[in-house]
Amino acid sequence: MASKEGGMAFSRKSYKLTSDAERSRVTGIVHEKLLSDYLHRVFASPDHRPAAATSRKPLNFQNLPEHLDQLLHVDDKEDEESQEQVEGRLGPSTVVLDHTGGFEGLLLVDDDLLGVIGHSNFGTIRSTTCVYKGKWIYEVLISSQGLMQIGWCTINCRFNQEEGVGDTHNSYAYDGNRVRKWNVTTTNYGKAWAAGDIVSCLIDLDEGTLSFSLNGVSLGTAFENLSRGLGMAYFPAISLSFKESVAFNFGSRPLRYPVAGYRPLQDPPSTSLVRAQRLLGCFRAVLSMELDPVEGRLVEKESSEWQLQGQPTVLLTLAHIFHHFAPLLCEVYVVEAVLMSFLLGVVEAGPPEQAQTVVHHVLDLLWLFMEDYEVQDCLKQLMMSLLRLYRFSPIVPDLSLQIHYLRLTIAILSHEKSRKFLLSNVLFDVLRSVVFFYIKSPLRVEEAGLQELIPTTWWPHRSPREGKEEVREETSEERLRRRAYERGCQRLKKRIEVVEELQVQILKLLLNNKDNNGGEASRYIFLTKFRKFLQENASGRGNTPMLCPPEYMVCFLHRLISALRFYWDEYKASKPRTSFSEEAYVPPQIFYNGKVDYFDLQRLGGLLSHLRKTLKDDLASKANILIDPMELQATTMDDLDEDEEPAPAAAQRPMQALAVGGALPLPRPGWLSSPTLGRANRFLSTAAVSLMTPRRPLSASEKVKVRTLSAEQRTREDIEGSQWNEGLLVGRPPEEPEHPLTENSLLEVLDGVVMMYNLSVHQQLGKMVGVSDDVNEYAMALRDTEDKLRRCPKRRKDILAELSKSQKVFSEKLDHLSRRLAWVHAAVYSQEKMQDIYWLLRVCLRTIEHGDRTGSLFAFMPEFYLSVAINSYSALKNYFGPVHSMEELPGYEETLTRLAAILAKHFADTRIVGTDIRDSLMQALASYVCYPNSLRAVERIPEEQRIAMVRNLLAPYEQRPWAQTNWILVRLWRGCGFGYRYTRLPHLLKTKPEDASLPSLQKPCPSTLLQQHMADLLREGPDVAPSFLNSVLNQLNWAFSEFIGMIQEIQQAAERLERNFVDSRQLKVCATCFDLSVSLLRVLEMTITLVPEIFLDWARPTSEMLLRRLAQLLNQVLNRVTAERNLFDRVVTLRLPGLESVDHYPILVAVTGILVRLLVHGPASGTERATSVLLADPCFQLRSISYLLGQPEPPAPGTALPAPDRKHFSLQSCKWAREDRDLGLGQVIRLKNKFPGWKY
Repeated sequence: MASKEGGMAFSRKSYKLTSDAERSRVTGIVHEKLLSDYLHRVFASPDHRPAAATSRKPLNFQNLPEHLDQLLHVDDKEDEESQEQVEGRLGPSTVVLDHTGGFEGLLLVDDDLLGVIGHSNFGTIRSTTCVYKGKWIYEVLISSQGLMQIGWCTINCRFNQEEGVGDTHNSYAYDGNRVRKWNVTTTNYGKAWAAGDIVSCLIDLDEGTLSFSLNGVSLGTAFENLSRGLGMAYFPAISLSFKESVAFNFGSRPLRYPVAGYRPLQDPPSTSLVRAQRLLGCFRAVLSMELDPVEGRLVEKESSEWQLQGQPTVLLTLAHIFHHFAPLLCEVYVVEAVLMSFLLGVVEAGPPEQAQTVVHHVLDLLWLFMEDYEVQDCLKQLMMSLLRLYRFSPIVPDLSLQIHYLRLTIAILSHEKSRKFLLSNVLFDVLRSVVFFYIKSPLRVEEAGLQELIPTTWWPHRSPREGKEEVREETSEERLRRRAYERGCQRLKKRIEVVEELQVQILKLLLNNKDNNGGEASRYIFLTKFRKFLQENASGRGNTPMLCPPEYMVCFLHRLISALRFYWDEYKASKPRTSFSEEAYVPPQIFYNGKVDYFDLQRLGGLLSHLRKTLKDDLASKANILIDPMELQATTMDDLDEDEEPAPAAAQRPMQALAVGGALPLPRPGWLSSPTLGRANRFLSTAAVSLMTPRRPLSASEKVKVRTLSAEQRTREDIEGSQWNEGLLVGRPPEEPEHPLTENSLLEVLDGVVMMYNLSVHQQLGKMVGVSDDVNEYAMALRDTEDKLRRCPKRRKDILAELSKSQKVFSEKLDHLSRRLAWVHAAVYSQEKMQDIYWLLRVCLRTIEHGDRTGSLFAFMPEFYLSVAINSYSALKNYFGPVHSMEELPGYEETLTRLAAILAKHFADTRIVGTDIRDSLMQALASYVCYPNSLRAVERIPEEQRIAMVRNLLAPYEQRPWAQTNWILVRLWRGCGFGYRYTRLPHLLKTKPEDASLPSLQKPCPSTLLQQHMADLLREGPDVAPSFLNSVLNQLNWAFSEFIGMIQEIQQAAERLERNFVDSRQLKVCATCFDLSVSLLRVLEMTITLVPEIFLDWARPTSEMLLRRLAQLLNQVLNRVTAERNLFDRVVTLRLPGLESVDHYPILVAVTGILVRLLVHGPASGTERATSVLLADPCFQLRSISYLLGQPEPPAPGTALPAPDRKHFSLQSCKWAREDRDLGLGQVIRLKNKFPGWKY
């Protein structure tokens, strides 16, 4: 081995061979002429001119060092030019961001002082080097596409939290977020940038101009006539808002888009580059030929066929090369410019198998001839450069750039020793390795080549009018356009699938558990890093910037599911007793045996420490898990640990450091990631106090956790188990099968996948639907514009011109959006992605079902399993249509039924204590019964479960959140009540249509089966109906009283002469109280319809009391709503935003339905009792009944007559009341016979 410090010293073996031929064949020792020819071929002159064999000096290993020194000699003039100060530039030769004084606001800066994240309103920072003459360039890698101003400024520019680069004299900036340029004033300039773009900032101080480029495409000259002269020097600078992040390249790495004539601010290491290129040529020469000592000749070989066979000649040659090459491969610039370029050339030149072989040869030689720390540093820089190239590559039609980078990544990671080092120390610790699984969405479809890939655009045509199903047949032209568009989408999808398959291959390498030769297998290293990754993101929720952006998490989730299912089914093939991935679930013992750390995530039963104390007996009896009382005590005292520094003291030191404008000498929390690659550990602030306090380090495990090891301490045996140890599955309850599902490590990966979906994937799936919504809005606008064009008179040429211009704008926008939508559907909402989410839903359902069987131990399950089950179903139903339908998925109806059973059972489960998850379950059930398919699923669950669900719904409202329960009962009734067949309130049909997918806007789908269960339960016992109805009447009294009080305040505010605004929150609460009142009335109507004897059979002890309470409330509602020129009437006529639902119709029709059921449809004796109770109530007024049928109240003496054109509410004019077949208007008219003095 070569010694890196002193001269060369090689150990030699003494070989005892019988003959020269055998010596040559076995050892590779060659004669002098062949050795000289070989060394001359390897160490050829830089000009590649072969010297004549007779004139060149013979080479051997004794004079090779001298020859190699001459070969690597760089001209002194070149060396001097690279070292001396360049004219036109002032400052350090290594250009970084000025973290000592050249900043304003609060910023987070990377360790390399090249990446920055904004952490205040509008922070600004400049570089340490300025220029005053010549042509200069630097690049900015855009990590987020928000508000930033990038450019140049002088040292005299003064910035603050409102004014940044470009807002002062002698500062110039480009803003790709708003597509403008800034120099005190602003004008339109350039193109919009997106995350993953590279902005080049060019300044020509000879001509006095400044320009920008985006991904190598010039945006044109931005500014001219720059101020120059004495004292005028320009610094690269940026101002960025909160959460935005970028990374600078001043020349420390090769520029991605160099421009001829412009020089980077930091000079490249030219001497090192020249030497590295020459050494690389020598290295490639070694790989391209072999020695044949028997024949005494050199044999040309393909690099992929080359083999290191232990020949001393080859080994000594390589040792001489790496003696000089190894130190150079520790330089960032050389790694990216030389080694990376060489490896990419290998990948691009041949098929993947040959390229992988060559890369393996290279890595083998690196590990053999370089010190470990040198190889590790080289690999780290190599992966950082590779990740940077992948992330900031432009999208091209065939995605060739991304494919080449991923193929090289696969080739490197398929090398076992390199993979384990990178996985242990780099991929999740230094890099955002999740970037490798992300496919960047193009913001500019023209540059991405989508116009060529999808030449014909198309978009679905939807009816703009809600409540009217406009079925229009497709024309032949539309059909041709749609089919051409679909063919383009398929071409795009196939290209994206190539990239996705490469990404899955990377994860398959990381999940390999067969490479345990000489250390831990890759899968178990990955599990440790993956768990920490989840912990950082779970603990950092709500904190910004997050470690992993949600768009990355979505792609990571799908690739991880593919790799996980591959290994799951592969294990099934080798172990027939295990399960297929289609039957996967997470066994319940993982949640309580402490083998998997769930950090501080909430369990269904509350805090883990509380559950361990209260359920320790159940753990012992059902799972054979014993808990030490001393450990329980330590767990309760964990928050009072004296070893931890008190929070005030921990926050004090950062304040002191920040007060002097310095950098914090504290490690940066792990959840704060670099905008590109590294980890920042400097908080820069001009404020006197810190806006952040460092959290407790994430890597520190909890002080006491029963039978738990931290992720770093676990071994393969701790996870997979052994003959006497079940590993992750220790504590198996009797309800669980004895045979394993699969490898335990895959169960932990599955658990992490479910957690990932809960962290941010679902929110991102909902966010991406916005592109489809934009298409629908523009399509409606285009259709309206075309209708106006057809109706516009030909003589109005001015209007026709404006409409034609609008039509063109809408068409161009739709062309752009339809191509973007094709990308989104292929990358996010494809059929395969839908199946992944569906598989995840079924995993959660099985996990919940198995956990439920454990009885009280179900409380240990993390809440996110129920959340993911609810949210994944919502995503499948709402996000993947209309291209893909959930009904097409296998086992669709069975899955709906299983989810319905879970919602029906657990929405009132006493084992679940968290308020948020209980509300989520209630809301999910309320949404579930709004749609016909899911409501039928509820009806398919076993009868005892349906009855138990209805019984829980009828429990007294005072004991739980009653409003949501009431919504569920109302939705079971909607479509059966009087005038209750509408989808949307009749008075809102002419207003702007709402999102038709909302549960409240679905067509009525009542359930007679569940209504019958409700009727049976109300008749069942003497206390069920009274307790339920009393709670309903109490809540109705409260809700309507609150509503009346609020509209009084609103009316008073509206009548004031001075300009005033009613709080929107107050309006929302007011509308909610009104809606609650209406829904409670509908529940009363349903109860009276199903079980009228509860009110009318006075043989029951509570019937008379309930009827009198009901009459009192009905009269109160009628009096408040039907009085002419009353408070309710005045507020309705105001039509305030937020009070759209407040109208006469919904509440009066609900009251009418109750009256009809009481006074018309009941038995004769019952209707007489109801009439007498209603008339006997002191609040009864006959005018209220008259008002329902359109008879206005006569004006009081001395008051003005109402306006003749004013319309009065009347059931006769209400379409939905007239068309009600079961409870028609004639039945209301029959009420006149019930009241004396009626005049109609």
